[in-house]
Amino acid sequence: MNTIQVKKQAFLKEAGYFFKNASVYADEGDLQSCAGLILKALDKERMASVVGPQVLHLIKTR
Repeated sequence: MNTIQVKKQAFLKEAGYFFKNASVYADEGDLQSCAGLILKALDKERMASVVGPQVLHLIKTR
């Protein structure tokens, strides 16, 4: 695996960890902590989706 795939997998692993902990807090009834963890997990998923070269970096200006 190249470095981009490794970074993407690391972000997705962190997201899974946050989702798992959010489920535990939800089962306990602590919805505020659950919501915070869900937001962190969604941020990690977003970061995983933008890893790698971006289109704007590939366009050369004249």
